[in-house]
Amino acid sequence: MLATATAGYAYWHLNHNIRGVDINSALGDDRPAPAPAPSASSAAAPLPAGALNILVLGSDSRSGAADRELGGGDSEGARSDTAMVVHIDPGRTAATVVSIPRDTLVTRPSCPLPSGGETAPAYGSMFNSAFSVGGPVCAVKTVESVTGVRMDHFVEIDFAGFARLVDALGGVDVTTGQDIDDDKSHLHLKAGPHHLDGKQALALARTRHGIGDGSDLGRIGLQQLLVKALLERISGTDLLTDPAKLYQVADAVTASITTDTGLDSLAELTELGRSLKGLTAGRVKTVMMPVVQAPSDPNRVIAKEPDAQDLWTSLRR
Repeated sequence: MLATATAGYAYWHLNHNIRGVDINSALGDDRPAPAPAPSASSAAAPLPAGALNILVLGSDSRSGAADRELGGGDSEGARSDTAMVVHIDPGRTAATVVSIPRDTLVTRPSCPLPSGGETAPAYGSMFNSAFSVGGPVCAVKTVESVTGVRMDHFVEIDFAGFARLVDALGGVDVTTGQDIDDDKSHLHLKAGPHHLDGKQALALARTRHGIGDGSDLGRIGLQQLLVKALLERISGTDLLTDPAKLYQVADAVTASITTDTGLDSLAELTELGRSLKGLTAGRVKTVMMPVVQAPSDPNRVIAKEPDAQDLWTSLRR
């Protein structure tokens, strides 16, 4: 009875950690056409295996004490500091992760607001402003407008949650190709292999002043390095044989994410995770949306055409 009660509480706690946003109802039918429906579950194929597109945002919110401490600031609101379109191929054994630079100038469409009404369209607006203006709904609508690719799901993770996840996994191993000396992210690393804890991994994800030309484009390479490192750590950790660590990781994940209503339960997240069991780090390709310097502002970029649309078209097949 005690074991059953403990398991029941753990499930209830993890399930109630997750926050959901009803993207589909908010956006209605004014969206790109969905991909062919995933294969229905059956006795022969118990898990869905169709292609999926997931918008993953890393939020630089400083609304909580832990986020403010890790973010090193006290600004109000939140922006999508990291934006990745994760395309999972049919069969779910390979994936492409496309990073969208936050400084990309885009046409931000009119977006519905939770309080009612809509935002006005904005031309030549920074990509990451969509999240701060209209939250997850506007972020998804803007990505779909830019890419022509329908997002099947949305996942947002905050600063503190990312650090907690890395710590719950026991850290991550990365190899940096150059020295990193960034006082703003408080990260100082020599080139070479490193084992990073959660705070250090987050600093690496935020670093841009200590590498390259100090722009967001250099930071994207480090973020993609971390994606691979996380996948390798997860695949190399047998969580099923260590219930305590499994719970710690699950608690870190569920407490730090906001999802669409198609993933806002433990059962749905578990099914997604199980359907990706054949996806290894070696079969994940990381790329950045092709961009060029914006004519109107040397500190901003715009999509490089036709290369960018060729990339998005490849994800619709």
